[in-house]
Amino acid sequence: MKIAGIILAGGLGTRMGHVKKAFMEIGGKTILDRLLSVYRPLFSEILISARAREDFVQYGLAVAEDRFEARSSLTGIHAGLHAMQADYGFFAACDAPFVQAGLIERLLAEVTPDADVIIPLKEDGYREPLCAVYSKRCLPYIEAQLKNENYRIIDFFDQVNVKEIPLARLREGDPDQVSFFNVNSPDDLRQANTLAKELAL
Repeated sequence: MKIAGIILAGGLGTRMGHVKKAFMEIGGKTILDRLLSVYRPLFSEILISARAREDFVQYGLAVAEDRFEARSSLTGIHAGLHAMQADYGFFAACDAPFVQAGLIERLLAEVTPDADVIIPLKEDGYREPLCAVYSKRCLPYIEAQLKNENYRIIDFFDQVNVKEIPLARLREGDPDQVSFFNVNSPDDLRQANTLAKELAL
């Protein structure tokens, strides 16, 4: 099964003062560079899902441009699924600087031909939709939802086959559970820089 790696980089960064999060530096490296260093050994097909192609020309990667006017993580997932050649895509957001290769590898190992969404399930029942694998088969359901201006990712899940992977099965690939750390505010950015030093990330 061919699986592509897609980075969602189309957010507005509202809570960060409209900064493009992909280019925020943590420990001297941009979040995008951090994600790419993890993606490159794992995926032969890598795409950046974004609003503006010109922001990423220097990376020499395919850019999946949003096909809907509204900006949301779901429009980014839609664009990535539409543009990728592979049957499945692993998606992470460019506000997650510490996604671990070990966690991705364990998640990819759970992909089966009958599953449409392969998603980490936390102990509290929360699913991580922005560190998950989606099948191209999700496209018509996502598209219909977007046309109804519903941007909540999990709302199409009841129409597809969702495979939830308990975090216990993924933990060995990310013992410190940093893959799900998101930078959404200046405080988060300070904490990310602290983590980068403490854990040598």
